[in-house]
Amino acid sequence: MNKIFETTTLAGGCFWCTEAIFKRLKGVISVLPGYSGGYIENPTYQQISSGKTGHVEAVQIEFDPKIISFRKILEIFWNTHNPTTINQQGNDFGPQYRSVIFYHNDKQKKTAIKSKIEFEKENIYKEKIVTEIISFTNFYEAEDYHKNYFENNKTAPYCNIVINPKINNLMKKYSDDLKKEYKL
Repeated sequence: MNKIFETTTLAGGCFWCTEAIFKRLKGVISVLPGYSGGYIENPTYQQISSGKTGHVEAVQIEFDPKIISFRKILEIFWNTHNPTTINQQGNDFGPQYRSVIFYHNDKQKKTAIKSKIEFEKENIYKEKIVTEIISFTNFYEAEDYHKNYFENNKTAPYCNIVINPKINNLMKKYSDDLKKEYKL
């Protein structure tokens, strides 16, 4: 039996956070941190950190749509980062931290647009949602030291102050969607 997986690319600020969130979900096969949407090939962390390459810190997610829908992934995306700040997530500033959904096909585009409209109607935020919804063009895998960052650095101040609250929020709101090994 051949399994059909889908791919999506999301940018919700620091990729350490988004990787830690999405790897915990049932139906997610893999999550890779990297750089997407820019205009130079094979950028380094130092290059994208300048804010001048057009790339964002993103994660590329491979998932089984029979277990978790793209719509559900987007719902979790909206609820685990702040989609109202331009070029910022928390204390991380610069265009490399902007909120973006890179759609891989027309179905994802339509779902993303509909999801954004529905989320805006919920009025969770007072400010306007600034998340971009743009066509996927490229993804460059991040350096190895960025992969599984949260798991490998749980005692680091950034993990305790920024990532842990997002994980706790995920566990409260989406406990039924978590893989067994990540449940309390």
